[in-house]
Amino acid sequence: MVMTDNKYNIMSKVSRFKALHAKDDVLLLGNVWDAHTASLAEKAGYEAFGTSSHAIAFSFGYADGEQISFEELLFVLKRIAAKITIPLSVDFEAGYSNDPDTVAGYVKQLTDIGIVGINLEDGQVKEEKRILGDASLLADKIKAIKAKTDIFINARADTYTTKAGNALEESIRRAGIYKEAGADGIFIPLMEKQEEIKQFVGEVDLPLNVFVTPALPGIRELASLGVKRVSHGAKQYDALLKKAAENFERFKATGDYSIILS
Repeated sequence: MVMTDNKYNIMSKVSRFKALHAKDDVLLLGNVWDAHTASLAEKAGYEAFGTSSHAIAFSFGYADGEQISFEELLFVLKRIAAKITIPLSVDFEAGYSNDPDTVAGYVKQLTDIGIVGINLEDGQVKEEKRILGDASLLADKIKAIKAKTDIFINARADTYTTKAGNALEESIRRAGIYKEAGADGIFIPLMEKQEEIKQFVGEVDLPLNVFVTPALPGIRELASLGVKRVSHGAKQYDALLKKAAENFERFKATGDYSIILS
């Protein structure tokens, strides 16, 4: 009975999460990296949030790009999932494997702890450099996952982050491949020009997720363009680390308690 109830609750959260991408306004997704930040985001009134793979990896002393193990990541996700009630999506990088069945098995473990969505990307980090991978590989991973679970898959195309030639056209092409494979949403980090966003939304029938940048249009303008989701990744984590570094340096240099007591 407990398993049935748990399955029902997860299905309900997945439906709720999908519905948030169908509204006229933009879903502002708070990005968290541990149970405490997840609690803060929920108290702030977010309707859903996602994890930042960058922030989680850095908090464990790893570089970004699947350097953290799946087991370590799962430990953090269990703590977060146990702490919150709103839908949680996971930045799952490229799936922590190039074998679609292995990736699908990992994702099944995520749904077992209540995760309702994932970001799954076609870029991979090799020798600290992000490169654009084969679209067919990500499509195969999406198909394998959908054969096991109905989790919300936000397919991420790294066309702009890798500075691919004809980034807009390639993004549209890849979005079509991922939609056919079963993706529920599409994430194009660093797409920020109004005319490109408008063209993309006009040609791709998937909810578009964009990433905050200094040049990104405001939320209201994004809504008018048809964008459905905005995320900030590790931006807040990086800002907090920068502030912490400044405080460490100033306290060591001055011994002024007010720096760390304010």
